[in-house]
Parts: sequence; C-alpha cells; structure tokens
Amino acid sequence: MEWEIVVGLEVHAQLSTQSKIFSGAATAFGAAPNVQACAVDIALPGVLPVLNRAAVEKAMRFGLAVGATISRRSVFARKNYFYPDLPKGYQISQYELPVVSGGAVTIQLKDREKTVRLVRAHLEEDAGKSLHEDFHGLSGIDLNRAGTPLLEIVSEPDLRGSQEAVAYAKALHSLVRYLDICDGNMQEGSFRCDANVSVRPVGSGVLGTRCEIKNLNSFRFLEKAIEYEAARQIAIIEDGGTILQETRLFDADKGETRSMRSKEEAQDYRYFPDPDLLPLAVSEEWVEEVRRSLPELPDAKRARFVSAYGISPYDAGVLTSSRELSAYFEDTVAALPSEPKLCANWIMGELAGYLNRDSREIDQTPISSRALAGLLSRIVDGTISGKIAKEVFEAMWAGAGDADGVIEAKGLRQISDTGELEAVVDGILAANPAQVADYRAGRDKLFAFFVGQVMKQTKGKANPAQVNDILRKKLVG
Repeated sequence: MEWEIVVGLEVHAQLSTQSKIFSGAATAFGAAPNVQACAVDIALPGVLPVLNRAAVEKAMRFGLAVGATISRRSVFARKNYFYPDLPKGYQISQYELPVVSGGAVTIQLKDREKTVRLVRAHLEEDAGKSLHEDFHGLSGIDLNRAGTPLLEIVSEPDLRGSQEAVAYAKALHSLVRYLDICDGNMQEGSFRCDANVSVRPVGSGVLGTRCEIKNLNSFRFLEKAIEYEAARQIAIIEDGGTILQETRLFDADKGETRSMRSKEEAQDYRYFPDPDLLPLAVSEEWVEEVRRSLPELPDAKRARFVSAYGISPYDAGVLTSSRELSAYFEDTVAALPSEPKLCANWIMGELAGYLNRDSREIDQTPISSRALAGLLSRIVDGTISGKIAKEVFEAMWAGAGDADGVIEAKGLRQISDTGELEAVVDGILAANPAQVADYRAGRDKLFAFFVGQVMKQTKGKANPAQVNDILRKKLVG
C-alpha cells in the first residue's frame, strides 16, 4: 500500500519586543538565570498582568501580511496545566477568539507553488525553562523566558511530507523576519516548531491519528523528525497495530522520536477567559495604521525582481529569502545596473559559498555590495576573466582591499592585446605539430588542449574570448 504523509505545523515565533507580554521585564537573551523574572512573571500574590501594545501590533502585522482577519475583539484565556517551569499553574493564551484568524502562506516547491492555509495566529506567554544538564540528579528552573511574548501560528493539515513542511517553515521564518516581528534565531528558541504528523492511504480523504512532535528548533531536525515519525506510524499500521494520539519528542542524537505523554485535547486544559485581562479591542484606525507600516513583502518583491531584473523565479526566490540579502542584491545592481544576472549569480554562488563556509550572515560579509560591483565591473570591461575574478574575490574576502588594488598588486590584469596573444598562440601551435594535424583531421576535442596551453603560458591572464577567436582562425590551416 502507498501512504501519504499529512503534516500540520504549529510555529512559535518569539515577538521582538523590549519587554514581556504582560510585564515590564526585559526579554534579552543570555541573561543569568532568573534575573529577568519580575513579580508578575513569577505570579506573586496580588500582581496583575498588563498587555503589551507592541506585541499586539506585531501580531497584527503578521495577520495583515498573510491576508488574515484581524479580530476587532479578542479574548485572553487561561490554559491550565502543571509543570515546574510554569509558575502560575496556567499559561495566558488565546483560545476561542484569537487576534488573527485565517490567512494563507504561499510556498515555493521545486516544480510548483502551493498555498498553505492558516487556522489562526494567537498571542500567548512563554513558559520558563527546565535545566537538566547542569545538575546531578536534579533539575533547575530558569524563569527568564516566563512571560516572553509568543505568536503561535497554526496551519491547516495541508502539508504533504517533510519537504513541504520545511518549505513552509522557511517561508514563515523569512516572513516574520521581513516584518521585523521576530529575529528568527532558532538556536536561541526564538522560532520553533511543533509538527502534527499522521499517515493515510494515498487517495483517502480521511485523516489518520496524529502525533505531535514538540519543540523542533532547526529545519533539519524538522525534516528528520517527520520522516522518522511517518515511517514509524506506517510500520505499526502495516503490522496490524493502531496509532496512539500522543505528544512525542525528537532525539536528535538518535534520529528518532520517543513518547512524551498522551496527547491533550482542549478540554484537558480547562480553558476559561482570564478575569484579570479585559477583552482586546482593535479599532479600524489602528489596523490601517499598521497596514501602512508594512514593508514590501517577499511575494511582491520576488515578482518585482523577476520583472525588473529579468532573473528567474528561482533566483528571485533565493535573493528575497531575507530582507538583508535582497537589499544587498539591489545595492549591487544599483552600482552595476547593466548586469543584474551577473550580480545574482555571484551573490548566490561565490558570496553564498564563503558565507556558508565561515558561518556568517549576509550582514557580516567583509565585501560590501559596492565592492562586489567593482569586482564584477572588471569582468564586464575585460580587465580580468571570470576565473581570475574568483582569485581576486578570495583576496578581498581576506581583507586585501578593493578589486582594483588586488588586481594591480597581484599583476592579474587580463592580456587583451591581440598581437601579444597571437604570438603566444603561434608558439604553441609550432610546438605541437602533431596535435595541430590531429585537430585538422577531425579531432575537435583537441581545441580545449590548445586553449589550456595558452592559459598555462599566460598564467590564466589571456582573454578567453580572444584566445578562442585567434585559435579558430589559425587552426583552419
């Protein structure tokens, strides 16, 4: 039997506010344990929560960007459960009336686009963090994260398999960073996913029993967890067993999921409206004010790049994956407007390779957009070849200066003097009469041999196009 994997994601994006969602405590990452947990966060008697307006605005920005409905009236609820890192014994969240309802996100797959529907995006506070590794036989509790504002983005079960799930998670990751509502730092827990995974026979319209995999903090772990969990469920069903609805954790070291607890339903949390918080009222004027503040979004920017710069939809998708990368590309093209495709190729190729090698982000590159445009302009005007340009790029990356300085210091200027090149070609043809005869007898592949000899003698400085032209003329015989 062939099986279909069905996935729905719940993504928790930490909103980039300076203070927590219901208190004035700081949200900065990396502070000493418990120094950013105030009386409200740790639920001392008599304290009252006060809603952070900036968190609401960031939720609204997301809702408007995905075409969702911004609720004019939403309600905060208490989600009751007991865990050591939840000091109040409940989490303030939203249930029946979230601030954002519906909407959709378009994802780019290898052969097509796909629209993923959203159920909702609601505001809630984060819990604290249990620490197990630093204590022998004990657990520590750090409440710095308690009360940190989260936007939980819930998709419909529209995703089919791990690749679609990863593409969707990456699209969301890009979008929240574009909107400047979340820094997207997965290592610090600012963007993490829960995956609801089930399987069903291909062609079936009935959803299978799902298992939820909690707290996946990398795209690679998300992919591996879904693939393992789907395979586990298929094996159980094919052996005659049944899937138990449960919450599972992904063990990255072993590459497998393991049972954590039976899956809770909404009634298990005993949701009820929080009596300490008034309903959230959102006016039309406020919505329009937020709408006017939205930046150009990834889909619109991608379409503009294709039409304005003549690059492929795939290239446009790569170059608009972050606001910083798209800005770098446009700044490079602004300095070299005649060559958008060349700029795109070098940014996605050489520059991306060096960034990946050194684990840097685009805003940490030692080569500015203007400096890269200066290098590429020397390819365009024939000063250096594309091959030599890579050598110049490497030197620029190491801090050797701009392209012109490196070219002069290393003596890399391309030989474009026709007379000088003809003399080199004549000498090589005279030194290789057998190869010349074989080429003229029909061994066309020897042409590359002659080009290589010219490049070797000129130490790669010969203008390739001119070398090809001269060789073709002289090899006719």
